[in-house]
Amino acid sequence: MQEALLPTRQLNPLILRLVTRLRPVALTVFGALLLLCASPVAGVAHEIPKSVTILAFLKPDGRVLRIVARVPLEAMRDIQWPLRGPGYLELTQLDSLLHDGTKIWMADNLRLYEDGSPLAAPAITGARVSLPSDRSFASYQGAVQHFADAPIPASTDLAWQQAMVDLILEYPIRSPSARFSIDPALARLGVRTTTVLRFIPPTGDERTFTYVGDPGLVHLDPQWFQAARQFISQGFRHILDGIDHLLFIICLVIPFRRLRPLLVVVTAFTVAHSITMVASALGFAPTALWFPPLVEVLIALSIVYTAIENIVGAKLERRWMIAFGFGLIHGFGFSFALRESLQFAGRHLATSLATFNVGVELGQIAVLLVCVPLVNWLFARVVTERMGTIILSAFVTHTAWHWMLDRGAALREYNFAVLELNAATGASLLRFATLALVAAAVLWAGRPLVARLLKPAETPMGSPPGSAGAP
Repeated sequence: MQEALLPTRQLNPLILRLVTRLRPVALTVFGALLLLCASPVAGVAHEIPKSVTILAFLKPDGRVLRIVARVPLEAMRDIQWPLRGPGYLELTQLDSLLHDGTKIWMADNLRLYEDGSPLAAPAITGARVSLPSDRSFASYQGAVQHFADAPIPASTDLAWQQAMVDLILEYPIRSPSARFSIDPALARLGVRTTTVLRFIPPTGDERTFTYVGDPGLVHLDPQWFQAARQFISQGFRHILDGIDHLLFIICLVIPFRRLRPLLVVVTAFTVAHSITMVASALGFAPTALWFPPLVEVLIALSIVYTAIENIVGAKLERRWMIAFGFGLIHGFGFSFALRESLQFAGRHLATSLATFNVGVELGQIAVLLVCVPLVNWLFARVVTERMGTIILSAFVTHTAWHWMLDRGAALREYNFAVLELNAATGASLLRFATLALVAAAVLWAGRPLVARLLKPAETPMGSPPGSAGAP
């Protein structure tokens, strides 16, 4: 072992040669680290802003469709903005960069249509930097006039994170009275991108659209069939995305899978949620901040109650009334999803409300067409009907119970102030009482019809009255 060890005087030259060969690699790594640490401040502009708000006007003017918009400069990433000092913009060197940023981040991500035909690429007729305190975008006239005013002085100390970019895009059009639509793909400007778009048609009645992310194709003045198609699609997607609504529907139909009882139960739920959904959209629902969280708690409670009733034994003569009562609550939940979308209805409010409801019903039918055969197969091949009903309902109860507790904890965070007896409170109570009377009248009027529908279904093949579980 000792003979195998190199003497110290032989080892030193080996170390020297190794260090000599590794020196270029070490210098390269050290230089890269030095350049990384010494990179300019503008490099942080590549970070995605957490919140971005876009203000925009869209107005047809003669043969031009003009967009005047304001965007935070930090949303235009991958551009090395010229800086001085601790991070102030070098305002005299921005012109070409602002043009490039406007094209890459705005013009290239906007698709506009005239009577369904895509418009050509826009001309960028204005791009300038503004202070965050500037109030020119309070109106379209102020925003346009802002470009005729003198730019901010070059000596202004404006941090790049606070600067705003004002821009004008002009699209050639055939007629200012055409129907225009826009497909904005601007969500990538920030983690959360909010757009306030104000459309000014030739008639002058300004229409405001406020949306988060990318809304898809927006018809600025939709025709009735365009609004109908959009809201049918939205209603269909909403019922498929709303897992709590789906669980409630499944709980309703697990014990009653024959066509006539199924029709009665689902129709009662449909009529009820249609009443409150439309009433809420028309302003008959409470406007308190705690009301939507309360509705979410009650929706979870409706699932828990219905699932427990399945376990103990549901009765058809009561189930349709349960579906109607809880359907009133679910209608408020539907209306919350609908409320933000009514801005896209244009002048077709009634059409949009009706077609959204149609979309919800089509979604329910699609769910039932899948669930009913699946449950029938499960009860015929895997488990007995009674045991299967208990197992499925117990699983739903467990899930909905946790929803109810979580939503209840969120509800308790709200301040429930004592109602003040004034004219506004009286008007709200009157509207809510009117809604309750309408629901009660529909329930009372529907009882004879339901009785006639259920009577033939309970007598064939010796089925005893009230037997709900017969397949």
